[in-house]
Amino acid sequence: MNTGDTAWVLASAALVMLMTPGLAFFYGGMVRRKSVLNMLMMNFITLGVVGVLWMLYGYSEAFGNDAFGRLIGGLHNALLNNTIGQLAGTKPDQISTLSFVMFQLMFAVITPALISGAIADRAKFWSWTLFVAIWVTVVYFPVAHWVFSFDGFTGSGNLGGWIANKLKAFDFAGGTAVHINAGSAGLALALLLGKRKRWPKEQHRPHNVPFVLLGASLLWFGWYGFNAGSALTASDLASVAFTTTTVATAAAVLAWLVVEQIRDGKPTTLGAASGAVAGLVAITPACGFVNPLGALVIGIVAGAVCALAVGLKFKFGFDDSLDVVGVHLVGGIIGTVLIGFFATISVNSAGGNGLFYGGGLNQLWRQVVAAGAVMIYSFVLSYAIGWVIKKTIGFRVDDDSESMGIDEAEHAESAYEFADTPSGLGHSRPESAPIPAVASASAKGATS
Repeated sequence: MNTGDTAWVLASAALVMLMTPGLAFFYGGMVRRKSVLNMLMMNFITLGVVGVLWMLYGYSEAFGNDAFGRLIGGLHNALLNNTIGQLAGTKPDQISTLSFVMFQLMFAVITPALISGAIADRAKFWSWTLFVAIWVTVVYFPVAHWVFSFDGFTGSGNLGGWIANKLKAFDFAGGTAVHINAGSAGLALALLLGKRKRWPKEQHRPHNVPFVLLGASLLWFGWYGFNAGSALTASDLASVAFTTTTVATAAAVLAWLVVEQIRDGKPTTLGAASGAVAGLVAITPACGFVNPLGALVIGIVAGAVCALAVGLKFKFGFDDSLDVVGVHLVGGIIGTVLIGFFATISVNSAGGNGLFYGGGLNQLWRQVVAAGAVMIYSFVLSYAIGWVIKKTIGFRVDDDSESMGIDEAEHAESAYEFADTPSGLGHSRPESAPIPAVASASAKGATS
């Protein structure tokens, strides 16, 4: 066992775990005061649900020896059997299998948490929890097998998924399995649950912008584990991923703010935070395949396009509360597809060259197929799961609960108590303002 690499993977797993609470603050600051605890809980519960399911069968389903035409892993590693004392990887860089198990668990945790932003302010907590349990079982774990499970990595002779081993599309850290996957599911649920009351005539004001910036900063910090950790070695490739992640994210912040300045006349704090997340999303699949120049271009494209894409919900009439579609689905597609242009073998000998480095269209079409396959699979299955929950136990809170506030209705708690009002009464004032709750800035800009 390479102890240095194992230590790096374990440290990276801890960084990725921090991203889920960071996401909770990022989303929590953007919702109304009377919904913030529910938003935090929708994220935090994924640690509990996915953590247990990963041990029972999730890891085996995602990384066990292929059991059905490279679509899903078998149950050889259920209950984490045959993992203790084992090694994963290729010599001389083999790591403890359990370090890899824990690293990949954190990816499985944050992916459903990303979806929650699309249905903020209107979902029942236990219905959401049930959705998470079913969704990771039938959507995330199989897709992780497709994308992240490479032949022989978790055991000699073990076969992995079709995207990684047959299609040979590149996804270094989860543009397809995490962001396109979550963004497609978010779109499906936003359509299924319908619009919030009085949306879009009434735009819900973010209740705590410092929370948003704090959450974005924690996400950026944790993302180094997400991307650089995906090298699975303390190596030059990890350093490249760390560097390209930084460059792309910084460029995306600037690009988003420039779009806001031109479109709305003012750069906003929400725009800076959202631009950072857009850059992080887009560079995720590409960070280990492109050089810093490629990362710069990807960041600029992601920041500008995602800043414009968050307005699509107004044009098409779907209420994606916190712009999961505009940032994660669109950003994930951008990063995945642009690998086909900017990948260079000089960065990663296990990769290939994109169009701009002499590779022609060979890699580009593979990236497009991978993105499209995950998007369609996730949307269809997510809508079906949500529909069954809606028709059985119900998915959306009633009108009174939505008006009163989900925190009181679902959790019997309030985030903020005021000395001059009884518990709960401080939540009765309308909280509206002429800007969207999310990322970009003004309704004027979004609707234009």
